[in-house]
Amino acid sequence: METDSAMLHAKLKEFFGFDSFKADQERIIRHLTSGKNAFVLMPTGGGKSMCYQLPALVMEGTAIVISPLIALMKNQVDAIRGFVSGNDGIAHFLNSSLNKAQITEVRNDLMSGATKLLYVAPESLTKAENVAMLKEIKISFYAVDEAHCISEWGHDFRPEYRRIRSIIEEIGTAPVIALTATATPKVQSDIMKNLGISDATVFKSSFNRPNLYYEIRDKSDPKRDIIKYIRQNPGKSGIIYCLSRKKVEELAELLNINGIKAAPYHAGLDAKTRAENQDRFLMEDVDVIVATIAFGMGIDKPDVRFVIHYDIPKSIEGYYQETGRAGRDGREGQCITFYSYKDIQKLEKFMQGKPVAEQEIGRQLLVETVAYAESNSCRRKLLLNYFGETYEVENCGACDNCLHPKKQFDGREEMSMVIELISSLPERFKMEHIANILAGEVNSIIKSYRHDKLELFGAGKEHSAKFWNAVIHQGLVLKLLYKDIESYGLLSVTEQGQEFYEKPYTLMLTEDREFVEGEDDDDDVAATAAAAKGGGGDAQLLAMLKDLRKDVAKKKGLQPWVIFGDPSLEDMSIMYPMTYDELKNCQGVGEGKARKFGKEFIELIAKYVEENEIERPDDFVMKSIMNKSVNKVFIIQSVDRKLPFEDIADAKGMDMETLMDEIEAIVSSGTKLNLDYYIEQTLDDDVVEEIYDYFHDEAESDSLAAAMEDLSSDYDEMEVRLVRLKFLCEVAN
Repeated sequence: METDSAMLHAKLKEFFGFDSFKADQERIIRHLTSGKNAFVLMPTGGGKSMCYQLPALVMEGTAIVISPLIALMKNQVDAIRGFVSGNDGIAHFLNSSLNKAQITEVRNDLMSGATKLLYVAPESLTKAENVAMLKEIKISFYAVDEAHCISEWGHDFRPEYRRIRSIIEEIGTAPVIALTATATPKVQSDIMKNLGISDATVFKSSFNRPNLYYEIRDKSDPKRDIIKYIRQNPGKSGIIYCLSRKKVEELAELLNINGIKAAPYHAGLDAKTRAENQDRFLMEDVDVIVATIAFGMGIDKPDVRFVIHYDIPKSIEGYYQETGRAGRDGREGQCITFYSYKDIQKLEKFMQGKPVAEQEIGRQLLVETVAYAESNSCRRKLLLNYFGETYEVENCGACDNCLHPKKQFDGREEMSMVIELISSLPERFKMEHIANILAGEVNSIIKSYRHDKLELFGAGKEHSAKFWNAVIHQGLVLKLLYKDIESYGLLSVTEQGQEFYEKPYTLMLTEDREFVEGEDDDDDVAATAAAAKGGGGDAQLLAMLKDLRKDVAKKKGLQPWVIFGDPSLEDMSIMYPMTYDELKNCQGVGEGKARKFGKEFIELIAKYVEENEIERPDDFVMKSIMNKSVNKVFIIQSVDRKLPFEDIADAKGMDMETLMDEIEAIVSSGTKLNLDYYIEQTLDDDVVEEIYDYFHDEAESDSLAAAMEDLSSDYDEMEVRLVRLKFLCEVAN
């Protein structure tokens, strides 16, 4: 059908109350109504929904909208019914949440021609009875929303999306419009190929969201930082993303006991609770939703003022999509992400056991994420470059790197070295490999290719591989280098890069940021940011606490670290804890340790605070919660019942490594366990005695790595870990 501009504007005003279209909306709609396929790449908040809602209302037949989330469908159906009064049948959704009576209602409205928009989950689309029903009606077009789900390179790949093309052919062909807010050229190509719309016109809007502020923070004490941030921004609506369901539940509870109205959202909650929590957020009964990535896809809440990532996302696509939920009304949007390389290591661990190709894709996506997080370049420029868009502005004024620029250096010599090395190799390699060669770092891959014999091996050894990775990454942004995603990130030199090499010019580069290792905070022990960074406390008090620790250790015949570690004392010098509950908020101090050793330390601090008239900072006073992990309770109960560790691990689907990590977290949080039954079954008495004596008399810390180095090579790591746990339970807790 032909549609003129005047008619579309009239319908836009009639149905939606708008006087004009945004960006490419009108072009896309006219293209679709003329019966042609379309691929729409538009950032979150750009108005993608309008591109299929209005055509559906003006075209003959029913538009099938394939959407991944039940919550999104309901929202959109309610919205359409609100726009078109007096006809609830105009929009329906078809998914697993419907009962028989509701399905009959949908069918009747479809057959009568009343329904113009039918939202379908991909799983529902493939059901034989639904295919048969849809064959009986006229389809105006198919809209595939969140189309990045089709691609393995997208951040939310769903295998069932791969079947959409074959189902469309079975139901009956009609124009297809694919829509996504995030797609690299590789993802775009995957989508179009799998949907059979290679002929589709691509409509690409700018990915730049000028109202969003991007910041990466050290993940040294994220809980405290989050609470402090939200308290400084009262009444503002926000989303906090975590990678695990457990962390979602814990953080939501922590926020609530600290006076912040928050609700959890993840796939492990029942559908009713998820819907209720989402509605509470939309209706502003709660200010903050703590969620996994299951939340937010398509959620239209325009006044989300901040998006916080407690954990670094698995991909730049995911990061862009999730941060894009802030400031959809065009006003302020703060995007803060906490980063520690430990999180990357965890994500890499999760990939083990997956097919090789999937692992390769996952690792490549993580490499991109790390490069973004650790870079000192403009974050907006990096993001837009990732999506194939050039950002020419030198300083965006709305990211941490631009507001606090780092020192630059003329990198023409370094970039020339990178280009020379890549060009000289007969085969192509990834970024990390090139960086390792220049830094002179030998590993098995370098040896296998004999690259340690190259003239350029170690040519830049005055710098680390991390430095060279930063140079390479900036070369990609400057289009001097090219990375082939199809080949899992192999590097080559561009024509522009070759020209630079032949005639080098001034090239201002920045070194990447150094991040602290961060604490694994899965036990609910709060560590202060300043302490983790190694400073910021009361130096005089810290010295006094160390003297007291030495005295207590002498009296008890123990190593000082057994009493309290340095991080614990550093926390005390910042927080001035004067009760057992406050002391437990210090890093490495659990209930047991606080009661066993804390009295003298609390008394010293209280006296010091009084004598020096110290005003304790309120922003460090954070109520903590007990770790109520199901695993924790189960493990404690199982150990009390003297079950073999192997049986405990099997019951929870863990390997022994993970179980030991869990037990170590329990013990370090102050819980005392009697592990003798298992140790007696597994280890010889003389082995136990020698390792135990080492920790009691010689060890300068509870470091496992140091113990493995100091002790005889006759002992394996599991033996040392077990006896170390026994020692901590009996002496330190």
